[in-house]
Amino acid sequence: VVEADESDGSLVRYAPAIGVILNLQRDHKEMAEVATMFATLRARAREALVVGDAENLDPFAGGALRFGLSARADTRGEDVALGPASSRFRVADTAFELPVPGAHNVANALAAIAACRAVGVPLEKMVAPLKGFTGIGRRFQTVGKARGIEVVDDFAHNAEKIAAAIRTARLRSKRVLAIYQPHGYGPTRFLRSDFVTTFGRELAPGDRLWMLEVFYAGGTATRDFSAADIVAEIAGLGTKAEFAPSREWLVARIAAEARVGDLVLVMGARDPSLTELAGAILSAVADAEVATSAPVT
Repeated sequence: VVEADESDGSLVRYAPAIGVILNLQRDHKEMAEVATMFATLRARAREALVVGDAENLDPFAGGALRFGLSARADTRGEDVALGPASSRFRVADTAFELPVPGAHNVANALAAIAACRAVGVPLEKMVAPLKGFTGIGRRFQTVGKARGIEVVDDFAHNAEKIAAAIRTARLRSKRVLAIYQPHGYGPTRFLRSDFVTTFGRELAPGDRLWMLEVFYAGGTATRDFSAADIVAEIAGLGTKAEFAPSREWLVARIAAEARVGDLVLVMGARDPSLTELAGAILSAVADAEVATSAPVT
């Protein structure tokens, strides 16, 4: 089993027995370019192709097995119940339980089920393995809880992943304290408007967003903007957003701001020290005097 994406263009070199197309999103390249790669993958899949039921995947669905929640899906999830720590759904007459939260995990499970059905695995044989799936590192991973506040570390780094992380956080907490570190000036420039739209749409009036400066790992990209510029655009939509000038400042701010029942969501990619940041926030929250009511703003 190989997980691949369109980032380096190598997707067109694969000739899998079974190809699975999960989604068509704007991440590393424009969607038209990604669609061309998907068309090549579709042609090179030797035995079967499994495709999500989103409308923008229709061009690749001819002769494919579709998965999703719609009536046109061959592997259709029904009776979906999203809980704060787990999810339940049914495919045909078989009930499934996932010990991980989020609608995106249900979609991923349906893709896996569809791929297994394509090679003849009975539905009932898939129940136990999926019930034993506890997730992977930095995919909505709980770092810990202190004084009624949960800190979660997540790899989210494009619009759809950020939206999925925030929606999953909403299953656990009424208020989300979101932290995001963009990575790379080229990727951030490419996705800038998507970030503004997504944070403005997904964060509720009571939520907060802090954005760190763009993570720069070297290279020749032009560094002609700051994350502070993106924050200003998001705040202009009415979202409570601030630029975090340093991690030390941010940790202190979160410790002072967080209250019982909040979920602190640390998001970003490529920088392995983000997990350390999440741990530092947890420690600071544990040591702080946490308010039980909304702070005065």
